[in-house]
Amino acid sequence: MTTSNDAPSDRAVIVHTSLVAGHNTKAQRARGRRRGLGTLLAVDLWERFSFYGMAAILVLYLTSSTGQGGLGMAPQIATTVFAGYMSLSFLAGLPGGWLADRVLGARRSILLGGCLISCGHAVLAAPWSASLYGGLLLLVIGTGLVKPAMAALVAMLTESNKEREAAFSLFYLYIQVSALIAPVATGLVAEKVSWHLGFAVAALGMAIGLLQFTFALGRFGDLGQRPLRPIRRSEATRVLRRSAPAVLVVGVLVAVAALAGSVSGVLTVLGLATLSLPFGYLALLRRGSPWTGRAARRQLSRFTMLMASSAAFWMVFAQSGSVLNLFAEHHTDRHVLGFEVPASWFQSVHPAFVLVAAPIVARLWRRLGPQAEAPVKFAAGLMAGGFSFLLMAAAALIALRGPVGPYWLLLAYLLYAVGELSLAPAAMVLAAEVAPPGATSQFLALNGLFGAVGVVLGGQLFRLTAIVPLPLYFLSLGILVIAVAVAVGLSVDNLRIRTHPGD
Repeated sequence: MTTSNDAPSDRAVIVHTSLVAGHNTKAQRARGRRRGLGTLLAVDLWERFSFYGMAAILVLYLTSSTGQGGLGMAPQIATTVFAGYMSLSFLAGLPGGWLADRVLGARRSILLGGCLISCGHAVLAAPWSASLYGGLLLLVIGTGLVKPAMAALVAMLTESNKEREAAFSLFYLYIQVSALIAPVATGLVAEKVSWHLGFAVAALGMAIGLLQFTFALGRFGDLGQRPLRPIRRSEATRVLRRSAPAVLVVGVLVAVAALAGSVSGVLTVLGLATLSLPFGYLALLRRGSPWTGRAARRQLSRFTMLMASSAAFWMVFAQSGSVLNLFAEHHTDRHVLGFEVPASWFQSVHPAFVLVAAPIVARLWRRLGPQAEAPVKFAAGLMAGGFSFLLMAAAALIALRGPVGPYWLLLAYLLYAVGELSLAPAAMVLAAEVAPPGATSQFLALNGLFGAVGVVLGGQLFRLTAIVPLPLYFLSLGILVIAVAVAVGLSVDNLRIRTHPGD
């Protein structure tokens, strides 16, 4: 009798102990994910510090006279160089993401990429004009390795779509902290002391982030230590055989243009490669096993159309560091109490607005609930981006009579912030959700590639300002982006993506 009476009690103790252990294990996993996410947030903060710090001063350095320590480039050439650098940084994300997914693993990609970024800034900090393109190339390769791998680790640390969206939104806010501080720090040093010392400050930021990541590797457990789908030798041979001809053609064209001394020719070739790569890669994906079904292909087509529409937003957004930077320098009254505000400091306005507007935008999307689907967010972001350029068209028209007040740029950056908060996190979540297992880094890189398409288009279109008045330039691009926003808004039902059955 004793045994029979004690048995249920023993089973209850065992069940209770198991529940407690399971609860403790779950709590430990949650704490580990939070600590790992915190480390990634801090590392990305420093990596973006180096990126935004350099981006804030690059065009100003290129267009500054040689007597002031710059390179004395024409504004059209300088903005094309800037657009080429930005687009190639996104473009490198696809091979970088592939290496993280199939060869290196996310951790080693971040470590190797971080080292290359630090070296790139150090090369730019050297007081020789010849170091420009070598330093930019190192930055491009390093950024291509770091960014998709970092985003993939964030996706690995989350367990649900809701958690993932919250993590990416938090990630985006931390990026804005870097974007707020970096232009002030590097811009002050670069414009008031030395351009090359400004690049050195950016190098220091990346070095700090790299050390922090190295010391905190234990927080990630096995996540990102090895590729999820290691590539087989036969597959690697097939990939090299398919990609080698395209790389060879682009390399030959770039070499010919470089030998001819044509900077514009080099950037044009790279721009055409950037425009074609995302669509070509998606066409190859449609032949793969995850996308053979009719429903899966329809999902991939909708994903492609949404990503392509986002390029219109990035087309105007990416001109913040070039067109709007030059507008701040040449057409804006920057004197405050006898102090001339450096033009690069305006690059900190946008992230400040993002930090302020983020809670308001997030609350708005929460109130909309299920109606706040990805196409709706894309349309809202595009609309805000289009109206920012309509506002700049009015400012440029007034500037024909003399410098305008800074509030024009402030309002434009506010619209930038609302647009970015609506579109960018939604695009990252969408890419992570659509990606098949083992391809997360590549799909996040695809999201960046369509950003590169927009950057290239914006950089090439700015060359029209040599023959088109600036007010008409802003007006035309603003109307174009608003038209894309209207088209996406009217096609919400046809662009809806269900990433999982039953969602």
